This record gives sequence, C-alpha cells and structure tokens, in this order.
Amino acid sequence: MGLIGNSGKKAMPQPASGRMETVIGANTSIVGSIKSDGHMRIDGSFEGDIEVLGDLIIGATGRVIASIKATNIHVSGAVKGELHATSQLQISHSGKVWGDITATALQIEPGGVFRGQSAMEDTDEPLLLEAPKPA
Repeated sequence: MGLIGNSGKKAMPQPASGRMETVIGANTSIVGSIKSDGHMRIDGSFEGDIEVLGDLIIGATGRVIASIKATNIHVSGAVKGELHATSQLQISHSGKVWGDITATALQIEPGGVFRGQSAMEDTDEPLLLEAPKPA
C-alpha cells in the first residue's frame, strides 16, 4: 500500500493490487454486516461485521466498531473490535486500534496506538533447539 507520492506529501493509502470497489464516505454511518470480494475503504462510521476478500483501508476520518476479516488491513482512523488480517495489518501514525489482532505480519508506525493482544498467524511449529549436552 503506497503512502508517499512523488511530491513527498502523504497520499491516501491504496490497495496493494486492483482498484477500490467500495467506499463508505466521511459523512456516512452504517450499522450491519458487509461482505465484499473486492477492496474497501471506510472514511465514515461503521458498526457491525466486515468480511473483505481484498484489502480494507480505514481512513483517517474512519470510526469502526466491528469484527473484521480481510486480506490486508490499513488503519489510519480508529477501530475497536477483533481484527483478522490473513496477510498484513498496518497501523499508521494516526491509527488507533483497541482490540485483539491476528495477522501474518503487523506494522505499527511511530504515533500509532494499539491496545489489546496480537497473535501471529503461522501454521508451522516453531523450531525447537536441543539443550546443550553435558561435557
């Protein structure tokens, strides 16, 4: 997800691949469940459940209380709930997350806030090292 444009100014995050299919505008509030096969951006308020097969971007004005599942999640606004990113979860310098996170990779920029527990999603067992043998 690109953040810096050629001019050096912060640009709006974009999905890692493809175009944005669903946008919830800054002056919009929704309560309910959303399922999408594409990419989604939330700049308004949402409360409920979100399941996105693509990328989910919570813009700086986005306020979300939800159980979320998406491939990549980028948070610049505020989110309260359970977040599950099957790939990467990013919290920008203005992002705030209260709740538990499960992701393959987690990135929190300086200034970003995270309160909760995180778990790395990995199906492989950790390598076990043998104890040194006595001499």
